[in-house]
Amino acid sequence: MLQPNASSPYWNPRIASLSPYTPGEQPRIANLIKLNTNELPYPPSPRVVAAIQQELGEPLRRYPDPEAKALREVLARRYRVDPSWVFVGNGSDEVLAFAFQGLLGHSGPVRFPEITYSFYPVYCGLYALPFETTPLDEDFTLDCAALRAAGRGGVVFPNPNAPTGIALPLAEVERIVAAHQGKAVVLVDEAYVDFGSESAVPLTHRYDNLLVVQTFSKSRALAGLRVGFAIGQPPLIEALTRIKDSFNSYPLDRLAQAGAIAALEDEAYFEQTRQAVIAERERLATALAAMGFVVLPSKANFLFARHPSIGGAALAQSLRARAILVRHFAKPERIAPFVRITVGAPEQNDALLAALRAIG
Repeated sequence: MLQPNASSPYWNPRIASLSPYTPGEQPRIANLIKLNTNELPYPPSPRVVAAIQQELGEPLRRYPDPEAKALREVLARRYRVDPSWVFVGNGSDEVLAFAFQGLLGHSGPVRFPEITYSFYPVYCGLYALPFETTPLDEDFTLDCAALRAAGRGGVVFPNPNAPTGIALPLAEVERIVAAHQGKAVVLVDEAYVDFGSESAVPLTHRYDNLLVVQTFSKSRALAGLRVGFAIGQPPLIEALTRIKDSFNSYPLDRLAQAGAIAALEDEAYFEQTRQAVIAERERLATALAAMGFVVLPSKANFLFARHPSIGGAALAQSLRARAILVRHFAKPERIAPFVRITVGAPEQNDALLAALRAIG
């Protein structure tokens, strides 16, 4: 087996230069409190389990609907668009990958924040796209002026941003989109939008250059099913569909489609778990601040926080020794003192706070 950083004469030369995305750990540790990958601390809706059970057995011998028509129709009703405005894929990462490949970087560098979802530069490396990054402001908010001034290669940013959790007001998002209308696509990655920020989906009716991407992995508790989607005007959706059908005509299996539809139809459960996470986020942020942490204002299901005296790497390691996982990012250097903490269930958050008090 090849070692990391090794290569082979059979590789495309570009593959040897790739720096792949590093996902959060999924270790097998007894009695683990897992607060490192922003999964919902509650199980999926019971309707999801029931819907998946109906697909088990004989239906699995048949291919799934390659157009995911029923799922797209449910999404279209929820977001008040025509189904032709909806694209679904195998997790939002696949949807983002198709967007980078088909809509971004072909007329100039793609622009995105320097501190953001670290998959963006990976996509650029994979597809040989030029890119530029914009530093965050002193308070870790996005530099909106820089994003408005970007060239013709397109703009990508999460709202709320990751890993900071800070959200832009919708009016500011619209200013960025408007600045590029007729010139380039603006992709708003809304993986965490359901935890307190305002979606840009309504803006798609006014701007033909806006693509909004969301996921079922966070607020719908379906990280294990891998379902993501995009909403935008039909020409943008058609570009994604052409790439999908040139790569994999069946990206969403029968279980994923059935589970996603059931999750969308159980609005009461969605609202209950979403509000529970928001309440716990505020409780946890208040408790951390009382312990001297610097806590950035989050509208996501995680907190980005800095201990008053212990570095981010050391703090993450001390928590790991107590079977509590949080996420630490060594680069850029500016965020190295921070850790990203997924908001857990009340008992998980209580255990985290107790461990932090013991660490000192």
